[in-house]
Amino acid sequence: MHIQEWLESVPAVAVYLLVGGVIGLESLGIPLPGEIVLVSATLMAATQDHINPYILGACAVAGAIIGDSIGYLIGRKGGKPLLEWLGRKFPKHFGPHHVATAERSFQKWGMWAVFVGRFIALLRIFAGPLAGVLHMPYWKFLIANVLGGIVWAGGTVALIYTVGKAAEEWIGKFSWVGLLAAVVFGVGSFVVMRIKAKKAKAESEAAPAAERPEAVPAGD
Repeated sequence: MHIQEWLESVPAVAVYLLVGGVIGLESLGIPLPGEIVLVSATLMAATQDHINPYILGACAVAGAIIGDSIGYLIGRKGGKPLLEWLGRKFPKHFGPHHVATAERSFQKWGMWAVFVGRFIALLRIFAGPLAGVLHMPYWKFLIANVLGGIVWAGGTVALIYTVGKAAEEWIGKFSWVGLLAAVVFGVGSFVVMRIKAKKAKAESEAAPAAERPEAVPAGD
């Protein structure tokens, strides 16, 4: 079966549920490629008439807001032990240096960290649970969560869909290029956060050594 025919055979409701589900689980705190799935589905909507971009955007926004809210409640109930458990389960995403980097972002930016975190791969996973662990007032979290979900998910769909329709013929022939660009963007943002996390880990390990008092010579 030709790829175009296969895409046309995919039920629209399956695409909506996949996008909402993956983004919801990622926002809840499970490391999943939500951004890549969203961009890929939007590219499909730009070339397949049976996928409604408005419904797709609504599902993405709903998944982001609901997932983050559930993550917040879990973090509020689980506290620090939850982060330690996640660190053991997902050391590449919830290691001590990742948590330290995210905590510094929250302490510095507050509710803005929830909003801006939507656009950064690592913080998108952390935002909900960490806001709950740090006992951020729920009304502040909710405002940042809703606005971030609408701007990130809705904005991504609107941008990618507009560009996709403008280059529909090109994307129809070379849709893999768009998917590759989405993968590169997602991986790139993740790598940047990993570099920052490693730098923060090195600084935190160096700090105790610098603060350690010098040994007093014998006989003084």
